[in-house]
Amino acid sequence: MKASPSNRLGAAPSRRKALAGAALLLASIAPLHCAWAQAGSSSIASFPTRPVTVITAFAVGSGPDAVLRIVGEKLAARWKQGVTVDNRPGGGGFVAIEAARRAKPDGYTLLQLDSEHVSALPYLYKQRNFHPLQHFDPVAPLFLTPFFVAVPTNSHWKSMGDLIKAAKSEPGKVSYGSWGVGSPGHLGGEWLDFLTGSKMTHVPYREVSQLYTSVANGDPAWSFASLPSSQGIYKSGKIRYLAVAAPQRIAQMPDVPTVAESGGPADLIVNSFVSLLAPKGVDAALRDRIHADVVAVLQDPQVREKFATFAFQPITWEVPEMEKFAKTKADQYKLLIQKANISLD
Repeated sequence: MKASPSNRLGAAPSRRKALAGAALLLASIAPLHCAWAQAGSSSIASFPTRPVTVITAFAVGSGPDAVLRIVGEKLAARWKQGVTVDNRPGGGGFVAIEAARRAKPDGYTLLQLDSEHVSALPYLYKQRNFHPLQHFDPVAPLFLTPFFVAVPTNSHWKSMGDLIKAAKSEPGKVSYGSWGVGSPGHLGGEWLDFLTGSKMTHVPYREVSQLYTSVANGDPAWSFASLPSSQGIYKSGKIRYLAVAAPQRIAQMPDVPTVAESGGPADLIVNSFVSLLAPKGVDAALRDRIHADVVAVLQDPQVREKFATFAFQPITWEVPEMEKFAKTKADQYKLLIQKANISLD
């Protein structure tokens, strides 16, 4: 039924009253919203107001621990608050992960992991069904570690082409060592097999020092190696580097060719990315504040000099770049782990 003029006119004051009430409500909420925003902005600007703890999956004295401590010192000076490094090695990274997982996402507890902890764990420990990035948010990058191909000094291989030729001519006969199942040294060997169609035998070691002593003696025939872990035995003249599994040569070892320059596949890029994460749900503005401070510290000449001693390459990626790298690594590791039927469950 069509409304009468009197009914239409009578409804207008009601609508006006409703609109007026809504306007008053919005007006009362707006100052509260601004106050909340200002309070949040103020807390982020004043962060931190108490010491920050960085839990790390790496042992005291390791390369990642050493550079984390100097980064922590610089952050402490910048923040005017202490930064404590809490070493929790073991369990494939799960000891450190569990120590940090239940902390509040307030920026006061951070976690140092490498790309293998973040990207390989879901596939190495399938029964645990644990995906680190479902429990942690990437916060800030630290560095990238390139890996070299190490052989005994008296090896008859002079290039990656020689190594690959031997591996393809005698399937299963050529052995390579690593510092553990699922490590970059292991998965890097699986990647070389995948790219070249070879089939080599993996030999895992518990101690890195034992690994390179064994490589120097020719059994296993070769291994991947970071500069910090292998420089001692390299300088003693017992091993040499065939190539670096990186797109470009490394400044610390400019005479060592890349894999591609040495007759191997250009796609054989083996590295590890170390970063800081926070328990899931950290405020985006707070994350950005910590990211900016870490990146600023990475520009410090003293920090860069320390990184250079380990051939660690400081990285200043934004968070989306960190997430993209982790996803790319995860796709590669999933392929290799499933292909080789690797399991740590």
